Amino acid sequence: MRMTINIKNIQKYAAKYDEQYRGKDDEKTEKEMKNLLRNQRYLKKEEFKKIVGWKTRNRSVHYCEENKSDKVIRITKHSFSVVNEKDRIEYLLGQKGGLRGVGYPVASTILHFAFPKKYPIIDFRVLRSLWDMKKEDIRYDFRLWERYFNKVRAIAKKYRRPVRKVEKALWKYDEIKFGRRKTCNKKG
Repeated sequence: MRMTINIKNIQKYAAKYDEQYRGKDDEKTEKEMKNLLRNQRYLKKEEFKKIVGWKTRNRSVHYCEENKSDKVIRITKHSFSVVNEKDRIEYLLGQKGGLRGVGYPVASTILHFAFPKKYPIIDFRVLRSLWDMKKEDIRYDFRLWERYFNKVRAIAKKYRRPVRKVEKALWKYDEIKFGRRKTCNKKG
């Protein structure tokens, strides 16, 4: 079920999201990584693992160990320096020779933390809230990611809200409508 996009719903659901995570490790990690990447235009391996853990609830952190420290720095530095959208995200992706443990959701999170005003974080919940997509039908690729970030940017511009606020509202709306999924927090 798609969310009705209007200022009232954006504010309402984003506030519920913020209330749920206020003062918790998720909020602290997000602030910490954004502050770090404001001046440091690359990630070290431990910082990379922290972001992957944040996005995947630690489900994919074990894959990060397979990346050498110098590769993490080189890949993220290059990704943050290019201006072409496709190159920027695909350079991060594990399936394109980038970083092991990185698919579009994690790559979008890395880019959001590095460029918080520009990139929202992609997730099946926000896709369902925007386009009523079924989780099992979602195929992450550049076309979907580009369509998604352009849509969220357009909504953010129309309602004069940050992309993260719009994305939080869409995510929280879906969580309320469909319930919280159970996840395993084990590493490995």
